[in-house]
Amino acid sequence: MTDPYYLTTPIYYVNARPHLGHAYTTIMADVACRFNAMRRRETFLLTGTDEHGDKIMKAAAAEGISPKAYADRISGVFRELWPALNIRYSRFIRTTDEGHKQVVRYLLTRIHDAGDIYFSEYEGLYCFGCERFYGERELVDGKCPDHETVPEKIKESNYFFRMGKYQQWLIDHIHANPDFIRPESYRNEILSFLKEPLEDLCISRPKSRLDWGITLPFDDRYVTYVWFDALANYISAIGYPDGEEFKKFWPVAQHLTAKDIIKPHGIYWPIMLKAAGIPVYTHLNVHGFWKIDQSKMSKSLGNVVSPLAMKDVYGLDAFRYFLCREMTFGLDASFSEDALVDRINADLANDIGNLFSRVLAMAIKYGDGTVPAGDPALLPQSELDLRELAGRTVSEYEKQMTEFHTSKALAAVWEFIGAMNRFVDYSAPWVLAKDASRKKALDAVLYTLLEGLRVIAGLVSPVMPDTAGIMARHLGLSSGDEKSAAFDLESLKIWGKLPPGTPLLPPVSLFPRVEKKTPHPAEPEKKPAETVPQISPEIDFDLFLKTDLRVGTVLTAEKIPKSKKLLRLTVDIGETRTIVAGIAERYAPEALVGKQVVIAANLKPVKLMGVESHGMVLAAVTDQQTSVVTVDREVAPGTRLR
Repeated sequence: MTDPYYLTTPIYYVNARPHLGHAYTTIMADVACRFNAMRRRETFLLTGTDEHGDKIMKAAAAEGISPKAYADRISGVFRELWPALNIRYSRFIRTTDEGHKQVVRYLLTRIHDAGDIYFSEYEGLYCFGCERFYGERELVDGKCPDHETVPEKIKESNYFFRMGKYQQWLIDHIHANPDFIRPESYRNEILSFLKEPLEDLCISRPKSRLDWGITLPFDDRYVTYVWFDALANYISAIGYPDGEEFKKFWPVAQHLTAKDIIKPHGIYWPIMLKAAGIPVYTHLNVHGFWKIDQSKMSKSLGNVVSPLAMKDVYGLDAFRYFLCREMTFGLDASFSEDALVDRINADLANDIGNLFSRVLAMAIKYGDGTVPAGDPALLPQSELDLRELAGRTVSEYEKQMTEFHTSKALAAVWEFIGAMNRFVDYSAPWVLAKDASRKKALDAVLYTLLEGLRVIAGLVSPVMPDTAGIMARHLGLSSGDEKSAAFDLESLKIWGKLPPGTPLLPPVSLFPRVEKKTPHPAEPEKKPAETVPQISPEIDFDLFLKTDLRVGTVLTAEKIPKSKKLLRLTVDIGETRTIVAGIAERYAPEALVGKQVVIAANLKPVKLMGVESHGMVLAAVTDQQTSVVTVDREVAPGTRLR
């Protein structure tokens, strides 16, 4: 491979657990890299976590642990989530990595030595939620637009970066490179902001107020401001300044981010690069927000969507498809489980799922279980030319995917799927099969449909890699990922690549239909009084307090070999415990990861099936069901129940 492709996600701040927005950005980055692998490009996907700053220090203090221990835990949650969502990153960087710190110091030294960093006293309006100063014109009704709080006026001496010096250069660069920031609406937003004089950027915090950061190389009384630290990850991760990966990938660097951090990425970062004498990245790709029932997703509203929960309930590929299909890149989109179920039933179960099952079933029933040889000249006369339509579909798909428009690319694929379904009805293989003299026409129809499935499997593979793999195996293709010859984008442009005589496998259901939740569940049936277990004898309060009940977060879960009932859990209760729980018949291991449960933490260890258990998971147990005890909102692991 000689054509590199380098894409970054933002590094996620470790003050909260991953939510739908994090998942969308990172899945989109994974899809883009898989698509470019189909184009025979050498891809590098960078993601990671941003771990310095005032909010991390306060969150750690609230839990009575060090900032590093706090960052280790939350960063680990992000790192473990991405493989669970079938995201293949090349590097997971942390801003607490020593190599990253060295690059930040080197970058600061270069810019300081060039005279673009100076020391000055500043008085301004400071939002502690954003950890930055605000100008008057940035406020909304005198409040921070993100936190809706009134900033505090503070006065302190700090270091400043001469951003204003490079303002006209940035304006000229954006005009000379129209697709530098895309979609266009965000390019216009940055240009509009640059119509006003650009204030110099405060890049430090005194250690008397914040010491959880990277010390300035030219003044050890200060740490660097979080953006100047975080943005540098895009070059430190690939070996700036002399690494081979930096030389290979940085000239083609692209960033992918949500619209709320467009200003640091569209203004601060290119100016920092220019001041340091580093070439600027090629594209900044900006997407909108996911809204839940028309509201912004937030902890305070209690509407944060867990990616793992959606994957566990509806399936991973269906979840990835919904995100890529539902959001028009650059615009906001709404998330609801009803909309997700509608997409599963209409697009996946009805359209692609039925087509796959029907075609394979007919090919096996009316043939010898292999791909037949098909002469296109023997196809029934029709206005539907699937060969020509497949070529146009691949071209449109490639055009849209290149600019992150996955929704439009998938819409083109589904138009082709619709045409395939109409072709089945029009050509009626079941009628051709009744007339032995039309066997060659039947083979031509079946070959056309099987070849169409090959093209579809390849086109959906970046978004739904597991589904594409199943389709590939049942079509007799040796491999089903974007790096295989069968799914190479150039091969998808050539009709007739499916070899006749290839053994086929019987069809399977790709996407079972999903029932919607009942909006108004019936009142639970009251159970007879005699089914309620008898209350145990009374105990005094002191005896009750001897049981140390703690909230724990399940980090990992796996079945214990040779046991039907037992799961081995790794649980974070402020310390990591191994606990054996007898809930394997009621819970899949993956359904428990990330769940908060209640632990009896001071029971003596016991050994079950060779595994020593250090505690017990509490659960409500009847003959019909088992439900682990949990809390109705997230709390710090180790929180005691009273």
